[in-house]
This record gives sequence, structure tokens and C-alpha cells, in this order.
Amino acid sequence: MTTHWRERPIGIVGLGLIGGSLGLDLQAQGLEVRALVHRRSTAERAQERGLAQRIDTDPAVLQDCGLVILALPLDRLLEPDPSLVAALPADAVITDVGSVKQPIQERWASLHRRFVPSHPMAGTAQAGVEAGLAGLFQGRPWVATPTAETDPEALTAVRGLAESIGAHWLECPAAAHDQAVALISHMPVLVSAALLQSADSGGTAAPALVRALASSGFADTSRIGGGNPELGTLMARTNRAAVLSALEQYQRQLQQLQSLVEGEQWEALQQELVHCQALRPEFL
Repeated sequence: MTTHWRERPIGIVGLGLIGGSLGLDLQAQGLEVRALVHRRSTAERAQERGLAQRIDTDPAVLQDCGLVILALPLDRLLEPDPSLVAALPADAVITDVGSVKQPIQERWASLHRRFVPSHPMAGTAQAGVEAGLAGLFQGRPWVATPTAETDPEALTAVRGLAESIGAHWLECPAAAHDQAVALISHMPVLVSAALLQSADSGGTAAPALVRALASSGFADTSRIGGGNPELGTLMARTNRAAVLSALEQYQRQLQQLQSLVEGEQWEALQQELVHCQALRPEFL
């Protein structure tokens, strides 16, 4: 029987929004958190913010950790630093927080025997060492995509971690996860970006007036399009097929609504909007 994940230090690789928020929440439970970051300046600022007890640029900081969370960008998960892989304790549970699962699952299957692919569905428009905040995961989904080869004890440990910080645990196949997040996360980033571009350059209204009149509705629908550009690009690149399929579906729905407006089919348009009004709570 392996040691319970709470009985050894917890490692976090990367202290951006997700990693920093995890560090705050886990320390609030009295747990020892160690963190590996890329830059000395990041380590110094993270230490000032109290994101972990020990923070270093040397992968040796992860020694003796019983559970390590890879809170890294997608490209660094798919092409991990060899020194990081070598530093991961052989008996530790390793998980990631990447928003695309199938390619990460395939990449890490041969890198660590106790790897559990997972993804907390939580975020803000902020990024970097200043972004972490306590309570980010409360009530939010945390999904894992285990395979038949996934270590059951490792899966249980990651579930315990997620539930300890208030997340709602889910499990599904990696391919199903990637198709779902393309529809509710990755494609909406591009749709939101298109909304911002249209408001900036479309129509005959003066740009200054468009900006002055933008209020909470526009803020809600444009938030993710104005978020982290690197993350949006990586999501599209690593989940390309599912994102393209989602965009095609969105274009079909948009064309249908456009046709109703062009044909002045107001009753049919209202029925569509009534349906959407009833549908939205199922997603929240």
C-alpha cells in the first residue's frame, strides 16, 4: 500500500493561474507545497505571494513529493523538459491540468507509470504568477480521463486532491473530453475573439461610441476572447480536429439564425430564443 497523498509534500510545476491557485488552496489545508518554476524572478514573486512554502528553479525541489501536479502550458506538457521528467519521484502520483487530454495521455503513458491525466475546469482572464487566487476550484468540474492501465491508487489520490479543494469530480474517455471542451471552451474562445474583432471593425458606428456603450453583456460574451492568447492558440493547435468540427457546428447554427432574421421570421426566431433560454441553465 502506498503512502496517502497528504502524508508527503505536494509538488506543483508552474505557478500561473492554476498552479498558484492550487498552492494557495492546499496550503490552507495545512499541507506542505513545493513548487518548480522556470525563472528566478517568478520564484521570488511567488514566494512574496505565498504560493508555496518552497519554490525553486531546480527540479530537485520535487524530491520526496508524493503527488506532483504539472500546471504547465500544453506545449510544455507535450514536449516536457527531460530534467523535469527525470526529477519526478518514481513512486509519486503525477497529474496534469491541461485542457486537451488525448495527446497528453499518449505522451505521458511511457514517461511515468503513475500518471493520471486530468483537467480542472476553472479559470479567469488572468495569467502568470499574479493570477493565482484562493477558492478558484470551488464547485467547478475536475475531470480525469483514465485508461485501463491507469493506477487505481493514483486515480484515487488525484480525486482526493480535487475534492479536497471543493471541485466536482468526473471521469470520461480522453477523446470524449476533447470533443466536449472543444464545444464549451476551445471553440468559444475563437467565437469570443471574432465578436471582439467585429465590434472593433464592423458596422458604421464610430469606434469610440461602440466602446463607450459596451456594458456587462458584452463583457460576459467577450471575456475569453480577450484572455491569454498563448493558451487560446495552443488549445486550437492541440485539439485542432475537434475545434474545427465545433466551429462548423457553430457556423451552421449562426447561419440558421441569420436566415430567420433575413426572412423576417420573428415568431420562429422567438421560439429559438425561448429554447435557448430554457437550455442555458443546463450548462451552468
